[in-house]
Amino acid sequence: MSQPLVLVTKDDGVATVTLNRPEKLNALNRELRGGFCRTMQELGADPQVGVVIITGAGRAFCAGLDLNELGVEGIREEGGATFISVVERMEQPVIAAVNGYAVTGGFELALAADIIIASENAQFADTHARVGVMPGGGMSARLPRAVGVRKAKELSLTGNYLNARDAERLGLVNRMVAPDQLMAAASEMARQILSADQRVVRQMKRLINMATEAPLGEGLRIEQDFFRAFNQSRNFATVAERRASVVERGRSQTRG
Repeated sequence: MSQPLVLVTKDDGVATVTLNRPEKLNALNRELRGGFCRTMQELGADPQVGVVIITGAGRAFCAGLDLNELGVEGIREEGGATFISVVERMEQPVIAAVNGYAVTGGFELALAADIIIASENAQFADTHARVGVMPGGGMSARLPRAVGVRKAKELSLTGNYLNARDAERLGLVNRMVAPDQLMAAASEMARQILSADQRVVRQMKRLINMATEAPLGEGLRIEQDFFRAFNQSRNFATVAERRASVVERGRSQTRG
């Protein structure tokens, strides 16, 4: 019996979603896209899940859309969702653990995540122009915000590959780690997020998304709206109690 195309594990608030079509470099055919969309929607509605990690089986994170299907059907699944929109709509933080090739639609999938941790084996490429199709998963909006307009144009117009070291240097990925440390590093990041106030984590993610999509003045206004609405409901005795552990954590991270 063949294995599912989407594998899910849960461990104390962290859900790991693995694209499992390694023989096709996890290219997103209709079956994989549908399974991924359903999985992400289910995890988004699960109150026990605080962080989601996405990775790929084998030597690729995701090679993008299956080109054999591209001209036959759209990329929207039942209910109008896409493999990008289900990530965008997650209230929980999403970490992309990029283990290998992240190409075109797979690159867009990584860019849709909140945090990217890359293996030294990771390779990123936007091959839309080389294949002869236009992007539809956010490449033209997210890549310039991640690496700057000129570098984004270089990557998208040439289709050249970007290795993990250069991706880290450009700020595209949060960190680069050895291949055998990738999932441990993603899990550790998830644990650090889970140790924070989860109500604030989700609101902070939403605030940053809204503020960075707006002009600076509007972004500042949005932050003030969040500040007033959220902090009015805070129990500041609880905040004071948490402060001691925050101070000690800071000391432990800066010792030496």
